[in-house]
Order: sequence, then structure tokens, then C-alpha cells
Amino acid sequence: MKQRIRVTAICKKDDDVLLLKRAGGRIDSVEADFELPTGKIIFGEQPEEAMARILYEHTGVQTASLQLADVVTFTSLEGSSQLGSLYIIYEVKLGDAPVKIVSERYSAYKWAPSREIDNLPLDEATMMVLQITSTKGVEVHSKVHRIGSEQVMPASDAATIYTDGGSRGNPGPSGLGYYIVGADGREIKRGGEFLGMSNSRLAEYYGLKEGLEQAIELGLKRVNFMSDSLMMVNQMNGVYQVKNKDLMQVYTDVLGLLSKLDSYSFTHIPRERNREADAEVNRVIDENT
Repeated sequence: MKQRIRVTAICKKDDDVLLLKRAGGRIDSVEADFELPTGKIIFGEQPEEAMARILYEHTGVQTASLQLADVVTFTSLEGSSQLGSLYIIYEVKLGDAPVKIVSERYSAYKWAPSREIDNLPLDEATMMVLQITSTKGVEVHSKVHRIGSEQVMPASDAATIYTDGGSRGNPGPSGLGYYIVGADGREIKRGGEFLGMSNSRLAEYYGLKEGLEQAIELGLKRVNFMSDSLMMVNQMNGVYQVKNKDLMQVYTDVLGLLSKLDSYSFTHIPRERNREADAEVNRVIDENT
């Protein structure tokens, strides 16, 4: 199965969403497709760099702010074969310059009220992205990794580990927290550790590392790691590369610890679903400051 990776932007002005009308022989057709600003990542680019470039190339407007919103995957038919799609979605605030079509790919643009989007002729990928991002009550982005054989492990060897890390000041006093739940839904263990002066992204990775060490100590073999750090989850799932020098050592340590598990996954969850691990972070920081 082929797979494509795209970045796409949800640009809003009040309750209106920016849609672009595809050209290529369909300029005056009522059946012409509208789509979210979307494009490919050029080799060597980071996804956010590609998103800013694509918006400027097509609309002539620089981005004022750009925030990673979601990563979605879906499968569609392309002829007789299947096509897997991975869309990295950004919420984008455009600069003050007016939008205008400056590329041959598009013929027009439209600020569409959210309530009217369903009535527009949208391309399939845009429909899927909007449907997934608007209907998911809980953000879930996970990839299951299996090492060695596919032997099914007993439930006592499976658990969900919630991890978190935080910094007050970023950098500032920092801590990590973890919360471990067994396959039966019962709490196994929770805890935290004060990290001293650090930053939030490093604290998130130390939280993951501590969760892994706890899993190994408890004899767990199949673990689903839950985190509210979308960046870390996407890095662990291979969507983003780790390029920050301050993360490389702990990231390498995490990879080494993962090899001791039979299977694992990384799932992004909203912060409100990570309250126990977050509470441990705040507890250890409070106790040490």
C-alpha cells in the first residue's frame, strides 16, 4: 500500500475557514473542488516550515502564528490499490495582508462559514480531515510497535502508563510524574521526581523514561504510554525527528529501554485525561520549592 504525507492548514477568521478552489480545467465548474491549504514536505524541511511555505506560495500571506493541532491517518482507494494518507494539521493565524491567489494550482479562495462547509464541493481528503478533527471527542494518535514474536502475553503483563513533565518558568523548577494502570483498570503505582532546573520538553522525556523504568521493574511487557505532549508522541511515532541536542541523550536512553518490552504504543491524550500524572508533577515541584 502506498502512503503519502501532507501538511494542511485550518486558517480561521472568526468562525470562517479558508478554503482554496482547485484550478486545472475546473475553474468555472460548479463541481470544482475546494480544499484546505495542503501540500508536500520538501526533503530537509520540518513540517511547520513546509506549512508556512505552502501558505505563502498559494496565498501570498505570511503566517502570524502556527500551532500543531492534530495528526490523522486514513486509507482510501486509488484505482485498484489502497492509498494510506497521513495529514499533519496546523491551526494557523495569517498575517494582516489580504489573501490572494498567487499560484497556478488554485483559481479562487473562500472564507467559508463553518456551518456551510458541509454544503460545499470538498475534495475527499479535506472532507476526511474535517470530519476526523471535528468529531473526535478525544485525540488519539498511536502506533503499536512489536518486538520479536507475536506471542500473546497474559493480561498481568499489560498496562497503561500515563506520563507527564512540567516546568514552572520553562526553564525553571521542573518535575516528572507517572501513573500506571493495569489491564483490569486498577491503579498499580504512581509517583513523581523533582528534576531541578530544566525545561518542559526535557521534563516530558524524563517522565517517559521514568515510566519505562517503572514498567521494566514491574515486569510489564505490553505497555501503552499516554501523554498530553503531542510533540513527544509524534516524535516517538516517527512523525517528527528529534533534533534538539538537549533531548538526544534521554531520547537514546528511551529507545534502549523500549527494546526490553515485547510491544508498546504511544498515544496522545488531552491534558484533562492526564490529571493523575500531572498531579504528581505539581506535587514534587511544590515539595521542593
